[in-house]
Amino acid sequence: MTEQTVRLTVSPEQEGLRVDVLVSDAVEELTRSGVQKLLSEEHVSIDGKPVGKSRKVKAGEVVEVDIPAPQAIVAEAQDIPLTIVYEDADLLVVDKPKGMVVHPAPGNPDGTLVNALLWHCGDSLSGINGELRPGIVHRIDKDTSGLLVVAKNDMAHAALQKQIQDHSFTREYRAVVHGNFREDSGTIDAPIGRNPKDRKKMAVTTQHSRNAVTHWEVLERFRDYTYIKCRLETGRTHQIRVHMAYQGHPVAGDPVYGPANTPKSLQGQCLHAGLIGFNHPRTGEYLEFSSELPESFTKFLRGLESTRRE
Repeated sequence: MTEQTVRLTVSPEQEGLRVDVLVSDAVEELTRSGVQKLLSEEHVSIDGKPVGKSRKVKAGEVVEVDIPAPQAIVAEAQDIPLTIVYEDADLLVVDKPKGMVVHPAPGNPDGTLVNALLWHCGDSLSGINGELRPGIVHRIDKDTSGLLVVAKNDMAHAALQKQIQDHSFTREYRAVVHGNFREDSGTIDAPIGRNPKDRKKMAVTTQHSRNAVTHWEVLERFRDYTYIKCRLETGRTHQIRVHMAYQGHPVAGDPVYGPANTPKSLQGQCLHAGLIGFNHPRTGEYLEFSSELPESFTKFLRGLESTRRE
């Protein structure tokens, strides 16, 4: 795997931003902490000169970000069953079960989707996201089920990531949320960042946040809940969960952003990544895949039937 260089031309609207904010907003796969690490190691420059994180950018300047080649993967391959919806030489689409973590992290060193992918794919995974996230183009939460695409090479990874950044990558979710919406559909456009009062949570905030847009549509109404479809325009951490809680309609079963008395039968939030669509990075053909709701989700919906509202 080779080093990747990203060049960003500062627009008039971006003038005055700190360089770490500019880069983390523009390069989807880099976290704010990841950008600051690159800055401290002098991998970010303007006019060929390394800059610090507090440097404010000017319109027309070109910011170069050198993303070092990933180190050797330390996650171990594990023979864990995978539900593969589609696979070819460049990518695969996986239907992740609820309860599976996507990549190793403190507290979850193994048993993750990455461990399973390493067993299934061997060395055939992209390295853009580093040693612990090979092939991972986008993520879904541990207790969210459904579809995600995995890149087998850097070409596919970069092309798919660009589609996400350009908002041409389709991601639709199904969710059951608390309460009822007055409207039949709507859009939530509210920035998301770390919760200033609890760094383990995300929140709608203007402090060190990134723009986040969720489109939603009512599918069915019940007495105390609403069954909705959500389409992501952006893909921030916990986006749907945070946006729904912000609207006063937290996802049913969400132990973090929902009420304390979450339905125990759900064993996690009632949120499912039911559809993804994208242009194939090599052929350009549009591909779309769907996934059926998991049993825990459909069982919860069946339990609400007697309270349906027209």
